[in-house]
Amino acid sequence: MRTFAIQAREGMLEINYSENSNQPPFRKFVITYNSDLSIGENLENIKSVLTGLPIDAGIIENSLNYDFSDTIIGINHQKIDIGLAIANLLNVPVVNMKTANEIGLENAVQQKAEYLKWHLDYYGEYSGKRNYGQEAMLTIGNGYFGLRGSFVEADADKDNYPGMYVAGVFNQLTTNINDHDVVNEDLVNLPNSQYITFGVDHQEPFKIKKEDIQDIYRSLDLRTGLLTITMHVQLATGQVLEICTKKVANMTNYHRFAVSYEVKPINFSGSLQIYTKIDGSVQNLNVDRYKDFDQKHIEIIGMSANDNQISMRGRTKTSKVEFMINSKLTSDDFDINDLVDTSTENQIISQTLSLDVEPNKAYTFEKNVSVFTSDGQHPIVEDDVRKELSASSFEDTLKDSQSFFNNVWKTSDIKISNDITSQKLTRVNIFHLMVSGSALGTGDIDASTGARGLHGEAYRGHVFWDVTFDLPFYASHYPKIAKQCLMYRYNRLNPARDYAKSEGKAGAMYPWQSGMYGDEQSQFLHLNPVSGKWDPDNSRLQRHVSISVAYDIINYVHISGDLQFMHDYGFEMLLSITKFWISMASYDKQADRYDIKEVMGPDEFHEEYPNSTDRGLTNNAYTNIMVSWLFDKVNSFINEYPDKVTDAEHKADFSNDDLNKMTDISHKLRLDVNEDGIIGQFEGYFNLSKLNFDSYRRKYGDISRIDRLLKGEGKSPDAYQVAKQADTLMAYYILPMSEVQTVLNNLGYQLPENYFTKNLQYYLNRTTHGSTLSRIVYSVLNELDGNMDQSWQLFSTALLSDYYDIQGGTTAEGIHLGVMGATLEIETRNYGGVSTDGKAVSINPHLPKLWTKLEFCQLFQGINYSFVIDRNNVSVKANADTNITVKGKNYSLTKNKVQTIKYR
Repeated sequence: MRTFAIQAREGMLEINYSENSNQPPFRKFVITYNSDLSIGENLENIKSVLTGLPIDAGIIENSLNYDFSDTIIGINHQKIDIGLAIANLLNVPVVNMKTANEIGLENAVQQKAEYLKWHLDYYGEYSGKRNYGQEAMLTIGNGYFGLRGSFVEADADKDNYPGMYVAGVFNQLTTNINDHDVVNEDLVNLPNSQYITFGVDHQEPFKIKKEDIQDIYRSLDLRTGLLTITMHVQLATGQVLEICTKKVANMTNYHRFAVSYEVKPINFSGSLQIYTKIDGSVQNLNVDRYKDFDQKHIEIIGMSANDNQISMRGRTKTSKVEFMINSKLTSDDFDINDLVDTSTENQIISQTLSLDVEPNKAYTFEKNVSVFTSDGQHPIVEDDVRKELSASSFEDTLKDSQSFFNNVWKTSDIKISNDITSQKLTRVNIFHLMVSGSALGTGDIDASTGARGLHGEAYRGHVFWDVTFDLPFYASHYPKIAKQCLMYRYNRLNPARDYAKSEGKAGAMYPWQSGMYGDEQSQFLHLNPVSGKWDPDNSRLQRHVSISVAYDIINYVHISGDLQFMHDYGFEMLLSITKFWISMASYDKQADRYDIKEVMGPDEFHEEYPNSTDRGLTNNAYTNIMVSWLFDKVNSFINEYPDKVTDAEHKADFSNDDLNKMTDISHKLRLDVNEDGIIGQFEGYFNLSKLNFDSYRRKYGDISRIDRLLKGEGKSPDAYQVAKQADTLMAYYILPMSEVQTVLNNLGYQLPENYFTKNLQYYLNRTTHGSTLSRIVYSVLNELDGNMDQSWQLFSTALLSDYYDIQGGTTAEGIHLGVMGATLEIETRNYGGVSTDGKAVSINPHLPKLWTKLEFCQLFQGINYSFVIDRNNVSVKANADTNITVKGKNYSLTKNKVQTIKYR
């Protein structure tokens, strides 16, 4: 085993590298630790000196003695979990020398590697957006609610944000800003019910303050859904305490969560107070740029207490969604009812518990919480709330979460060999997909997954096209969740029809931003944080969201085989969307071509033509390609299921004239293609100015949001060949290349043999990756083009994007759920090579260099498949007789029998 051992000395780190399990001979390195540099910059020096040396593990020789981590060192009056940091930096496990000596180096390394693959850990206290981002990453929840991973002792302030959100609970408020009445609909931050803290000798309740905290360690166990926060505190009065908080959401009884709060006095005896509350004074304050707007979305209409229980009832101000939150405080150590005192003031109900304590004895308290909200059909029944709370306990909630996630990892895990970092973050992404969507699978909640999950307030919690990137995972493992995401759209089909009608169009046009009711929530004006000015916001012209809804329907039914859904709901939505796009196409008789005007593509940097009074763009390539594809799909469905489509045609008012026009349009939509075979992003794109990217990078550094930088200079991104994310080539991410080629052929465009490579490089050179989804799409496109190094670089950055918050604070406002879902799709579809695009599963592996094996399960048309893919072989098992192809060759599978096929 190739190892390096680190010993921390005053002002320096000594490193001994060994090729024989920490045995001589050694190569010695000494690194000066500079306190003026960040921890990351200092640790980068370790990576630098070890560059080129093969490494299997690191060893810490003189770590400090902590229960929560055995790889913390002290250097230059700082404490660092250097093991955790190096594991992230070098992608190898780092162990404690004492542990290695006790159980053997190989066992210690194996145990640590396994731990790292299953835990999301943070050491130390952080401030501002960095801590906000860690709270988002540590969010627990169950698809009904999301509970940010904040310290339970914290109120909302500049460093801490204990938000709680319930799926589908939105509210609209109007604020006058600079003589503009701005209406915003937000996912509502509900009362803070996770709060619990302590006090000593009736002094002020403890708050999260740097000067009082010696150590903080936060650990999310992905196997069980349990978040553990360990804190060492020394108060200004000299008292020392250890605090251990555990939080967990009930994944089955989805109205519940539980907190275990353990307080251990270390050096004193005396009086200890426990303070718990439900705080209804909260606002939506997670996103700085929204703070000028009215963010007080709730009003409290009742508070009550009964022994150890407290209750708060309220409603949202304009949407009138009622909520009821109850909590109970218990302890096995004594009868709380004899000790508790209750107070209500300023929309806060609180309880105080006072008891005498002894040193070095732990006192444990449980806070169980139930959360209920109403909807138009189901008012809150107080007896149900009381029963839910009475039945809850921390032990029961933890057991439920353990059981739930045990099943998740049995059926939905993606196992990656030889890459600790990718393995951990893959599981983090699966975890947050379940936090965001699990309870939707019950069919009881009229909601979908928002672009930022239930983890924060960015994008105001709205539903975008990001569902398209999450739906393949859901459909392949939890089809009921995928179905509910589509039912959310079906339940808002009439508002989509009204929206189309308001724009003078037919059929159904879904909004770019959708919230509670399905009406358009995109703004007309957007505040530019660089210039401080209000700029026009035409993002609602991204009509391609309706194509995404249609694609999601088709993709879900193809993966799940749920033809009943298609008959009951899908056909009506597809025909309504198709009718809209027919009305969007205008005929140019002279050219015998159709044009689609007044749209925007996924790029978002281009909203209109420079110096033009017309809104939007004409013939966005992605939109036109996908519309042509959609029309052909709908035509195929009509021919394949003529009887089942009849009822949907009536509901959608879809006539034979529509059918004939649809067929004509599908073969005559116009694209702008130049003489080199480059497909123009939209008509007139080639006339735009080229941007000096190097100059802007020298001037600003990060140019990912160059649209804001250009507007801050008085310029417009509309005038330049620059893109926020993939646009023209987006169809190649969504569809198999063969289907895109069929569309191009049907449209009459014959492109050069190597046109895809040329187009890929052309647009990659013009893209700033201002969206986290950009790297996802370009990773897939590069894999398709055989550029595995570039594909891997883009993929790994996307996989790390929320963990490292690469956009400089956006994770603080909620995780990027679309990216999380899409990384899983790349791992299985592109790198594992398992495609379900056709009638049978096809496999064409393309593992990254680092990965030695990939294992996962997948559901396709009612059959469960399991795959083990290494660098030479594919092993497949299915729970029914079926056929697959591997590298283009056909193979028959026998039910429940593993078949191993050599593919290289």
